[in-house]
Amino acid sequence: MTAPAPSPGAAVLLGSDLPLAQAYDVALLDLDGVCFAGDARVEHAAAGVNGARDCGMRLSFVTNNASRAPQTVVDKLARNDIRAVPGEIFSAAMDAAALLGEHIPAGSPVLVVGGEGLRDALTAEGFAVVESADDRPAAVVQGWDPAVDWAMMSEGLYAVTGGAIHVATNLDATLPTERGFALGNGSLVAAIVNASGREPLAGGKPFPGIYERALARAGGSRPLAVGDRLNTDHVGARAAGIPGLHVLTGVSTARDVVLARPEERPAYLHTDLRGLLEPHPVPVREVDDEGSSWTAGAARCRVREGVAVLDDGAALTAKEAEISLDAYRALACAVWEHLDQHGEDSAPAVPDLRVRA
Repeated sequence: MTAPAPSPGAAVLLGSDLPLAQAYDVALLDLDGVCFAGDARVEHAAAGVNGARDCGMRLSFVTNNASRAPQTVVDKLARNDIRAVPGEIFSAAMDAAALLGEHIPAGSPVLVVGGEGLRDALTAEGFAVVESADDRPAAVVQGWDPAVDWAMMSEGLYAVTGGAIHVATNLDATLPTERGFALGNGSLVAAIVNASGREPLAGGKPFPGIYERALARAGGSRPLAVGDRLNTDHVGARAAGIPGLHVLTGVSTARDVVLARPEERPAYLHTDLRGLLEPHPVPVREVDDEGSSWTAGAARCRVREGVAVLDDGAALTAKEAEISLDAYRALACAVWEHLDQHGEDSAPAVPDLRVRA
């Protein structure tokens, strides 16, 4: 079994002889784009999550969504046939409330630009939620909710320009839905920042604190983060020293993964949450007269003269390509090594990839 934490500049994937649900003792699972996509189901999500639980893995659902109360999240997971309890939910609202507690004392008045999930989290941390900037709040905490409107955001702006601390539950620019990408909290936070000229404190992903707090609450000593976004889920996990499993059911594509910067790189790759229930081949680097190549399972890849070449000699030069899961893993290792050695400007052309599991 191989289950180490990733180093910040690691160019290769990790491998595990055991299914990840046995190699690690707690999964820190993203929600949107991993367990579901808006109101749409994600194929294999229920089998993957429930199967991991049945293997004895602890679960913590760690989400940048600050609008939903824990029971609401549990109910939505249940509609997707995923078992959970409220104590397993750790949201960006909870993280922001804990972050705020490091700056102002409990009992301080706080204005919410957000929904009931955020109000509940702040109340649970002992803050007094107020309704108006005229109540002289010590802080404004802003989190995504469909009810956030011009009046609510303007009230937040009045308080921030009046001296209140501005805290964002997360800085996600977009939110995945079944129709595409909608405005995320980061885009709404940017409006208040633009008007006030003041940068906010920010919780949630990609900051490592949300993973550290979720892990402390869930327990366990061998955590695995699971996510679909490189720039939030995996940046945060790597910053926290936690290996990540990336799935292709949400935002970041296989092409994005292959061209990822070191700080964004996952430790394991799969198309979906079946990746929790399967072993992962250990990538192997070999050197011959043509330079280095990478093997993952039954597939091998190298970068030759700036072009990614698979083991059958086929160069990935088309606009689109369909490759196996092992070829995807080998390709990522080969391109990551090339980028680390030669820099981002030397990146080989990588087509849009369809990955067969």
